[in-house]
Amino acid sequence: MQKPVDIARETCQELLTLLEVDATVNAEEQVQDEQKTILLNIDTEKETGLLIGAHGATLNAIQVFLGMALRQHFDEWVRVVVNIGDWKEKQDEQLFSLASQAATRAKATGEAQRLYNLSPSQRRSIHLHL
Repeated sequence: MQKPVDIARETCQELLTLLEVDATVNAEEQVQDEQKTILLNIDTEKETGLLIGAHGATLNAIQVFLGMALRQHFDEWVRVVVNIGDWKEKQDEQLFSLASQAATRAKATGEAQRLYNLSPSQRRSIHLHL
């Protein structure tokens, strides 16, 4: 029986082939607090913008698709994180900066600060950062 990380890498590579995108997929499995996470890093020279999409919409769709494919194959949810061209790291840096500014404002004013229009994964990143 194949491991989830292998199925995720193969499924992602097949999806990219069907989209006629020349890319390499590297996969790694991490276990943190008894939760498996599969990290997929997609390397492509020409199609980075296409695969990320507006505000990461295409990248998120790829993540959801792969998560659903693994769920269907293994009858359990496995968290899948897709990164293309270090986009996630750059996004996290911006989020952490925003969160730090909001925390500073909250300390200075004594009032709660709201961060709007964040996805669940963005909220999770901020909570882990703070």
